[in-house]
Amino acid sequence: MTPDLQKTAWGHIKRFIQPGDKLRLYSFSAYLEGHYTRLQFAGELEKPIDPAVLGDVPMMASRKFDACLKGQSAALYQRFGKAFSNAMGKSSSDIPRSEILFSLKSIGDDIKNAEGVNERVILLMSDMLEYSDFGSFYTNKGIREINPAVELAKVEKQQLLADFSGARVYVHGAAFVPTQIKNGYRSGKMIQNLEGFWRRYFEKSNAELKGFGNPELTIAVE
Repeated sequence: MTPDLQKTAWGHIKRFIQPGDKLRLYSFSAYLEGHYTRLQFAGELEKPIDPAVLGDVPMMASRKFDACLKGQSAALYQRFGKAFSNAMGKSSSDIPRSEILFSLKSIGDDIKNAEGVNERVILLMSDMLEYSDFGSFYTNKGIREINPAVELAKVEKQQLLADFSGARVYVHGAAFVPTQIKNGYRSGKMIQNLEGFWRRYFEKSNAELKGFGNPELTIAVE
């Protein structure tokens, strides 16, 4: 993924995160050394003291807590930024396989078990082009024009639907092909079908696709 796309993703994350939010970063690609599904970061941004009980908290303790929150925010972004940069640095278009569906199912199982979470929002940075033993969105001549209904039937048959616990999903980087890749042309019809497949996939996987950046996500993550 290009530096510009990475920068845009970082901007989405920083604008979205609010006190009280829990943040997780997963990386995935193929089941090769250094590229399998991994939880790269997990952290939480604490909420300020509730104004309703602020009067019951000693002033000195309140000031110390506020100072601690400011420091925590800076530390969290520093730690997350390092993990984010590391994950992006290991991304590559040279990996011969892309186990997106299997990885998403695994991630769905993990976030479903997260405690103390009322709602879930996923920013998914991927080209969304499956290339595995389960199926492929490629042909010998490049990216193929898929039939969303046919591909979804394959996913259901192979039990690859996930459970994202009602998450709102935003995709960033869909159908991205580096300029040096041959036969990487993406037609409007191909992108339309790709989005149609993933929209149905997320509906079947207890989630809602709110944004589909192809490749750049231009709407706000909410």
